[in-house]
Amino acid sequence: MRTTATAVATATVLGAFLTGCAAGADASQGPGGGVPYVAPSVNAAAADRAADAAAAAKEAEDAASADTEAAAATEADRNRPEAVRDAFAGLQATTAETCTPGSANCAYFLGRVNDELTRLEKAMKADAQGPGHFEEPPARIGSLHAALNGDVSTANPEKHRTELLGTRDRINTWMQNHPEDYR
Repeated sequence: MRTTATAVATATVLGAFLTGCAAGADASQGPGGGVPYVAPSVNAAAADRAADAAAAAKEAEDAASADTEAAAATEADRNRPEAVRDAFAGLQATTAETCTPGSANCAYFLGRVNDELTRLEKAMKADAQGPGHFEEPPARIGSLHAALNGDVSTANPEKHRTELLGTRDRINTWMQNHPEDYR
């Protein structure tokens, strides 16, 4: 009886072991009955979509970064001081013109002369040769600005028309006599 009991116990353990292996084999083949089957191609397509979305996000980020860099470069160019020769060319463009006080374009013309003188002064002060290199033109422009006292309305530049045009002409002559300073 003892041998029979041992044989039955051994058969029971062996049967339980084989049942566990069979159940494990079923579980490793895929999900249980309550979980829907998903084909491997569907998983691959989802992974491809995720990769495409990540690539698109990276591309958009790179484009935004490039736009930001371009805007910063444009701003830096806008704030960079103008070359003296370029500012002087703008002033020279006004030398062939004049106006009659009270005429329709006189206020515009005198305002333009004042703007060109201001541009030239700014360029001279920012020049690599140093602000002391150009002494006479900025001094003349400073005297003119003191006379205008910040008032660039129509009446004031016309009142100081002679000073505006005289300053322009004297600076033009000075610059013509110092071509090495702006070429």
